[in-house]
Amino acid sequence: MSSTIRTEAGAAESGAPQSHELVSILRDRILHGDLAPGQRLVERTLASELGVSRIPVRDALNILRGEGFVSALPNRGMTVTALSPQDVEELFEVRESLEVLAVRRATERATPDEIDRLEQSIAASEAAWERSDTDAVGRCNQEFHDLLWKMAHNSLLSSLMEPLEGRMHWLLRQNDDPRRLQAEHVAILAAIRSGDAELAARSALDHVQTSREIWLDLSARRRTA
Repeated sequence: MSSTIRTEAGAAESGAPQSHELVSILRDRILHGDLAPGQRLVERTLASELGVSRIPVRDALNILRGEGFVSALPNRGMTVTALSPQDVEELFEVRESLEVLAVRRATERATPDEIDRLEQSIAASEAAWERSDTDAVGRCNQEFHDLLWKMAHNSLLSSLMEPLEGRMHWLLRQNDDPRRLQAEHVAILAAIRSGDAELAARSALDHVQTSREIWLDLSARRRTA
């Protein structure tokens, strides 16, 4: 599928700001590794590739900088942020605290429709796995966690998550054992359905710790490859 987006006139007709479309495109490229950590992001080159002017590209890069995906380096301009092992560990620490809280509150506050939607997300992930669609598995994993945070019905938690959302989505894709994580999603769902908030919180904590173990193993193998 082409990454070329609508012209300014087309964007205006749809009511969607052009820079927001660009943010989505560039964020997806970073999440999928098409734009690698440390890679320079040249406005002129990106504008040419995407069929837009440099101004919306600049706006999009500044938004991504605020999300932590892009860094501004002296004499190099904008580059894709290269997260250090310490950066990743800090993300896991924050995710552990916020996600366990979110799951506990989701167990207490989620509506039946929201719980059904969580189950549908798991089913979609399993279907994607069966057809070997790893991109769809990653999207379903991301959706599952987004739903958990929303099901907490805590506006302050949502505001805390907003600037971290992009980096959390990146973190959720750093695994090569999706079946193990899918099984833990099923356990979290079962605990939420049971109404046992403490069991759900423990399941969420176990899930984050599993994700950390997978990341550490994957990172070690990448270093020795």
